[in-house]
Amino acid sequence: MNRIRRVGVVGCGVMGAGLVEICARAGLDVRVAVSRRSRVAAGRQRLLGSLDTAVRKGKLTEAARDAALARVSFTADLGDFADRQFVLEAAPEQESVKLDVFATLDKVVTDEHAILGSNTSSFPIIQLARSTDRPGKVIGTHFFNPVTVLPLVELVGSVLTEDETTDTAEAFVTEVLGKQVVRTKDRSGFVVNALLIPYLLSAIRMYESGMASPADIDKAMKLGCAHPMGPFSLIDLIGLDIVQAISESLYGEYREPHYSPPPLLSRMVSAGLLGKKSGRGFYEYAPVAAPAVRAAA
Repeated sequence: MNRIRRVGVVGCGVMGAGLVEICARAGLDVRVAVSRRSRVAAGRQRLLGSLDTAVRKGKLTEAARDAALARVSFTADLGDFADRQFVLEAAPEQESVKLDVFATLDKVVTDEHAILGSNTSSFPIIQLARSTDRPGKVIGTHFFNPVTVLPLVELVGSVLTEDETTDTAEAFVTEVLGKQVVRTKDRSGFVVNALLIPYLLSAIRMYESGMASPADIDKAMKLGCAHPMGPFSLIDLIGLDIVQAISESLYGEYREPHYSPPPLLSRMVSAGLLGKKSGRGFYEYAPVAAPAVRAAA
C-alpha cells in the first residue's frame, strides 16, 4: 500500500476532533464528515479551541497551528470520502449509526486498499465488517480520551481482518501518528475497558449502597492507590452514556453480573446527566466557553 496521506474522520465530537487534530498535526490531508452542515461550525470551533490551547501552552507555534487548520476540510456528505486512504470512524456509540456509516463508506471509498477503522469502545468489529463487502479491510482503532495526550491505541482485528490491514494500521498509528499499540482480539471491551469498566461499576455500587461519597471514593483511590484520577471523575470524563454502553456490551457478551450497569447509572443517563460534556454527572462542571470564530482567510 502506498504511503497514507489522505485521511477521513467521521464525526467531530470530543473523540473525532482529537483524531482530526493529531492527523492534521502529523501533516496529513484530513477530511471531516459531520452529520449535517449546521454542525460544521461547532466542529471547527472545537478543533480550533484545542489547537489554540496547545499554542498557549507552548506546545505548538502559531504557524504550525495555522498549517494544521489549512489541512482540514469539512463535509456533511460521506461521498466526499471517495479518495480517502484511511478512514477513522468516531460516530456516536450507537450500533445502528455505525453500521450505516460503514455500509456507506464501503460504497463511496474507491481505493480497494483503503482501511476502514472504528474508534468504537464496545461493539464487535466483526459486526461492522460484515456491513461491508471488504471485511478484510475493517479494523478497530480504539484511541483514548484525550486523543492528543494519551499514547495508547488498541488495534482490534476481527476474524476476517487481513494481516496486511493490521500491519499497515499499526505502522500508520505508530510511525505517522506517534502512538503506541497493543493488539487485542475482537471481544467486547477489548483489553482496557474489559478491566476498567467493572472497577467503575463497582465504585457506583459502593456509592449506591451508602458506603462513601463519590468525593471520598475518588480521594481514597487517588491517595491510597496512587491513581491519577478517581473512578467518579473518570466516569464523568468518559461520559456516563459511554460507560453504560460499554457495560451493556460486556454484559451482553459475557453474561456476568459485575458487567451489568447499576440502576443509578441507567437513571442518570436517562436524566441526561452524562458528565463533563453535559455539565453535570457525579460532579457539576462550569460551562466551557466556545472559542471565537475566526474569519476565513
